[in-house]
Amino acid sequence: MPALYEFESTARDVVELVARDTFAERIRPNETQRTTLIVAGAYVVAIAILWHIPVLSWIIYPFKLLTVGFHEMSHAIAGLLTCARIYSVELDPDEGGATRMSGGIPWITLPAGYLGSSFIGACLIACGFDTNASKVACLALSAFFLLTLWWARRNALTWILILGMAGLVILLWFVAESVALRFFILFMGVMSCMYVLWDIIDDTIARKVNSSDAAQFSHICGCFPSQVWGVIWLIIAFVYFAAGVVVGLVAFKQTNAQQKEDSKHFLPPPVGRALGLDM
Repeated sequence: MPALYEFESTARDVVELVARDTFAERIRPNETQRTTLIVAGAYVVAIAILWHIPVLSWIIYPFKLLTVGFHEMSHAIAGLLTCARIYSVELDPDEGGATRMSGGIPWITLPAGYLGSSFIGACLIACGFDTNASKVACLALSAFFLLTLWWARRNALTWILILGMAGLVILLWFVAESVALRFFILFMGVMSCMYVLWDIIDDTIARKVNSSDAAQFSHICGCFPSQVWGVIWLIIAFVYFAAGVVVGLVAFKQTNAQQKEDSKHFLPPPVGRALGLDM
């Protein structure tokens, strides 16, 4: 009996060792992934700098508004899934937004703004490691844009923003077998995650805003103050951010050359395909 126990224990140790080695190998970045990580790091630095310089902040202003759109649409989608009636989704020039609804389950719809938009950001970061995955992400964003336009049909700023972003996506689809599109999706993922992190810190931890999602959530639950909920949501947002990077490293191991070749056969630009051009 002791011999059998020792054998089972040794076998279990071997399996765990192989699993650790396999995961370590899967998460180790190749050359293409290292480039993606460097670009993502550069995005983090550039966004952090541009965010706090009044004049230069206009460079990323449209993308800030889009991340606000992710936040508001996450509220709306959570409301839709909990049988709420959605009246409108609005963005304003001061980088704010509002989702007007009735019904639903508030303890789901309120945290959905931050957690949903950070989840979207993490998904975009993961897709930003691969060109074809970025194309799929764009198709998902198209559905998101259509829903946004439907719920924000009376908000001119939202229409201008969404149509402008849609035009930019179409343009980048044509550049270098959609490589430019991949780095745009990566940028939007980093931007969305950073916006969530900064907004949670600014609205719920550094200062208490009575109208914030955390303040309303705290009022409903009554168990923790808004700052505590802000910290909890911040931790979850960090986990999403890290998970997006890990998924990208594990799932997308193709080199640049392989991605370019595959991109030619997966949703290629219609003009280039029709004319037989190598775009």
